[in-house]
Amino acid sequence: MTVAAERAARPPLPSTLIMGAVVVALIVAAAIIGPWLSSYDPTVFAVRERLRPPSAAHWFGTDEFGRDVLARVLEGARYSLGIGLGATTISLVLGVPLGLLAAFRRDWMGEAIMRGVDLLISIPPILLGMLILAVTEPSLWKTVVAVGIVYVPIMTRIARSVALGLLAEDFVQAARARGEGAFYILAREILPNAWPPIIVETALRITFAILLGSALSFLGLGLQPPASEWGLLIAESRPFIEQAPWIGLAPGICLCILLVSVNLVGEGLRELLDPRLRGRGHG
Repeated sequence: MTVAAERAARPPLPSTLIMGAVVVALIVAAAIIGPWLSSYDPTVFAVRERLRPPSAAHWFGTDEFGRDVLARVLEGARYSLGIGLGATTISLVLGVPLGLLAAFRRDWMGEAIMRGVDLLISIPPILLGMLILAVTEPSLWKTVVAVGIVYVPIMTRIARSVALGLLAEDFVQAARARGEGAFYILAREILPNAWPPIIVETALRITFAILLGSALSFLGLGLQPPASEWGLLIAESRPFIEQAPWIGLAPGICLCILLVSVNLVGEGLRELLDPRLRGRGHG
């Protein structure tokens, strides 16, 4: 097949994937270069500048301590992205091996794993996160770990479901007939073919991780002042919602944009990797 024919055979990238990826890339870039985008220190008080509305000097206005809201929102992007990516990585690293093991071992071990998963899934995510964080001092890494643990059961169940379908395939049966061990079959036969749906779920799971991390901070169990995580910024703006609504609107709008764009990436990946959905929604 020629290069031109090979390119023609490739499915076009979904428009949702392109739009979402562009917005996410812009937010990530803003989070990285945030200190250079704003000339204000997000932690320095300037009492004379308190509660200033958006202007040329302060694009997003200032808060009750005179801190530049734009600078704090840019810094908060690093917290929100860090929680989402870190927690999803934890759920992926722990959940996928457990799910593959539960699918392969149809004995007491597999049953024990899935009964534990069912128990944790029965607890609402926000409540489980609160239970984990309520017994420790709040910090960034504890929030990441708590949110990651919350979504381990879901990732385990998804990996198990995908693996159960693959175990019936001919290439797995051939590996068993050759006398291959369990580790070889899981690592070399099941896992490479299980990645497409797991990647899609991972992208979507980032959305829930960011939202849960912000909710925990909003409730006072996640990051604490003077951190500028978006959920915490929204919580701190409540006493000034009528006097200075821009304090909470800026991080709230940014959080919504990030969640929608990450969700678009996940939906685009689903459309790209699922042959049944190809051809829908292309721009």
